[in-house]
Amino acid sequence: MKLASLLSFILLSGVCFSQNKITKKIFGRLANGTEVEVYTLKNSKGTEARIMTFGASIVSLKVAGRDNKFDDVVLGYDKLEDYEKRNPLFGSVVGRYANRIKSALININGKAYPLLKNNGNNHIHGGKKNFSNVVWKASVLPQQNTLNLSYLSKDGEEGFPGDLKVNVAYTLTENNELKIRYSAFTNKPTVVNLTNHAYFNLAGQGNGKVLKHKMYINAAKFTLLDKEQIPTGEIKSVKATPFDFTKEKEIGTDIGKDDEQIKIGNGYDQNFVLNKSGKALTLAARVYEPASGRVMEVLTTEPGVQLFTASFFDGKWQGKGGKFYEKYGAFCLETQHFPDSPNHLNFPSTQLNPGERFISETIFKFRIK
Repeated sequence: MKLASLLSFILLSGVCFSQNKITKKIFGRLANGTEVEVYTLKNSKGTEARIMTFGASIVSLKVAGRDNKFDDVVLGYDKLEDYEKRNPLFGSVVGRYANRIKSALININGKAYPLLKNNGNNHIHGGKKNFSNVVWKASVLPQQNTLNLSYLSKDGEEGFPGDLKVNVAYTLTENNELKIRYSAFTNKPTVVNLTNHAYFNLAGQGNGKVLKHKMYINAAKFTLLDKEQIPTGEIKSVKATPFDFTKEKEIGTDIGKDDEQIKIGNGYDQNFVLNKSGKALTLAARVYEPASGRVMEVLTTEPGVQLFTASFFDGKWQGKGGKFYEKYGAFCLETQHFPDSPNHLNFPSTQLNPGERFISETIFKFRIK
């Protein structure tokens, strides 16, 4: 093939010179010597997502604001050792079961399975060896601007039954969407509830509180919690409560209200029941940060979303770029099934059986207002 023809073929096929690029670097080594990679996904608009293999975690996400000013809008660390030693799940994939399970006990087809107790008497986020604390195997699909990460959670890990093969695919689109697609298979009946635990500040990570961010949540109901933050089983209307985000309002509007559920979460730490039926991709939430003009929309196939407002930050928690994270310095919108679903028949089921495929998709979409 002549050189001119070869170049024409390459340009048409997109094999090279594509404006979408995926690059790889070594992020560091864990204490046990395991190497951790970080992959950078870019699009032609300048949006950039960095994902590492430890925890399948979003390390940074740079998006444009007004005047085409790019900021990193997710919290995290500059060094791998900080993720290993003191990680509050910054940007991590969480599983095998995101959120809480009462008494660290599940029952599947009449058999009881005790889980690791790592939240008082309860289980949270998959246990000590949850998906945020393991190294995932990576492969890239450059033409789709997609990073695939896979992990095998073995039978009995943290008490959960069955070998669970998990894949998480991150795709950065030309529409400034970061798509996350989860899939899983099992060889024994088990439960699965996966999410990403990214902490967002649309003014830029470490740039103050998020109380002035304006939020809409597409949910008329939420799950009521007991004092251990375990669902009671009651699904309550958000009307006339601080949890009514059906009309856009600032996050800080009702966060200090004299409300029992607000006190239990020390702010917002609540599962919202989305206005949907079935598994269609649906708008879950929209957040607007007036100073930067950034808007983030969250779409999901999941039935719920957990709003968490980082109430445990104290201004002494140091993150990327030497910035200190203060109370209410971020929000999380964790798309998920409901907490403690295995123990509530009125909640959507999280059971996965052999021969079935778990599939879930969430999209973080950005624009400027």
